[in-house]
This record gives sequence, structure tokens and C-alpha cells, in this order.
Amino acid sequence: MLDRIKQAETEADEIIAEAESDADERLAEARTRAEEIRAEAEEEADSEADERLEAAREDIEERRAEILESGRADRDELEREARERVESAVDYAVERFEEAVNQQAEEAVDAQA
Repeated sequence: MLDRIKQAETEADEIIAEAESDADERLAEARTRAEEIRAEAEEEADSEADERLEAAREDIEERRAEILESGRADRDELEREARERVESAVDYAVERFEEAVNQQAEEAVDAQA
């Protein structure tokens, strides 16, 4: 009977050792899998961040182009208005000059008469 108890204890020790070994192996596998999942998640996060960054750059470039186009349109309008003012100023100056010349001519005619 003592041999059977010893044999049962030995079998129990072997079962416990095997269970501990299985537990260690499963724990190692779980850690490996967890590391793989973490690495995949990091890669996905990096990829998503890159995609968002590229999308933001595209949005910025589109907005930049819109601002430049708006600036060009404003510049063109200001140039057009400036040309109109120059033409108006030249017309005014010519008109005043002609009036002055006419007035001097009239004074010269009056002085000769």
C-alpha cells in the first residue's frame, strides 16, 4: 500500500510538473502573441498617422492654392482700379493743362487787342 501511495504521489508530482510546464508554455505563447498584437497595432497606428498626415498636407495644399488664387484675383482687381485712376488722373491733368493753355491764349489775345 505504501508503494501505491508513493507511486500516486510520484504520478501527482509528474502531473503537477507537466501542468506547470504547460502553463509556462502557454504563458510564453500568450506573451509572444501579445507582443505580435502590440507590434501589429503599432504598425497600424503608424500607418493611420501617416495617412492622416498626408490627408492634412493635401488639405493644406488645396487651401494654399485657394488663398493664392484669391490673392491673384484681388491683385488683378487692384491693378485694374489703379489703371482706371491713372487714366482718370491723366485726363484731369490734361483737362487742367488745356484750360490753362486756353486761358493764357485768351489773355494773350486780349492783351494784343
